[in-house]
This record gives sequence, C-alpha cells and structure tokens, in this order.
Amino acid sequence: MLFAPKEKGQGLVEYALILVLVAIVVIVILALLGPAIGDVFSQILEAI
Repeated sequence: MLFAPKEKGQGLVEYALILVLVAIVVIVILALLGPAIGDVFSQILEAI
C-alpha cells in the first residue's frame, strides 16, 4: 500500500514520455515531408 502513489506517478511519467516521443516523431515527419506535401497542394490548387 505504501508504493501505490509512486506507481501512479510513475505511470503518469511514462505516459508523458510516450506523448513526447510521439510528438517528436510527428514533428520530424512533417519537417521531412512538409515541402512535398506543400507541392502537392500547390499542384491541386493550380489544377482547380
């Protein structure tokens, strides 16, 4: 019973780390693919 608060806090930290890692991956993907996605949208707008 004495360790329950520590486990709850530890779980919260683990969720926070997972969210940070997911955010970093999304930022890297957008940084790499951003120009290509922008070109696709530009071509679509030109076609319209």
